[in-house]
Amino acid sequence: MSSPPDVSKGKVIWVTGLSGSGKSTLAKEVVPRLRVAGETVVMLDGDEMRAVFGATKASSVNHGRAGRLALAMQYAKLCQLIANQGVTVVCSTISMFKEVHSWNRENQPSYLEVYLKVPLSELRNRDPKGIYRRFDSGELSDVAGLDLQVDEPKYPDILFEFKPNLKLSDMVEELLIKLNKGEPKL
Repeated sequence: MSSPPDVSKGKVIWVTGLSGSGKSTLAKEVVPRLRVAGETVVMLDGDEMRAVFGATKASSVNHGRAGRLALAMQYAKLCQLIANQGVTVVCSTISMFKEVHSWNRENQPSYLEVYLKVPLSELRNRDPKGIYRRFDSGELSDVAGLDLQVDEPKYPDILFEFKPNLKLSDMVEELLIKLNKGEPKL
């Protein structure tokens, strides 16, 4: 029988940035490293949570500011619920609203905010979901960072600004070092 999780060890790693910035990619690299180090980890991805909460259909209700903000607060509160049970939560989501950033800082245990800042020109080039192409053709609206204003995190714990030579492995290492407050790598 395993011992119960140590609730004092719960933490939230909130990975944010615009669509196509690499949030899920970074999270998917960090999670196994944390597990190997013995942490109990849950990964929550914005696209998957959107499906769980029934907000996948493209509409102003689901994708407008009010709908996105309400959904982001649900994500934040779910992260808090899980982290308060001693689990590390890695949440990759756009959710770029000052209200959410403030709420997370005030309410999340051991909160680490990671912001992937990528210029729109690079995001349009990547466009893994075709969001920017569909916006440009007029078939999509309420796109975060385009016709929907977002709030960049003012004081992220880690800021990864796009550089063509920035490696994912280096980002993972920096995040893990920051998470361990400069202690040796996991």
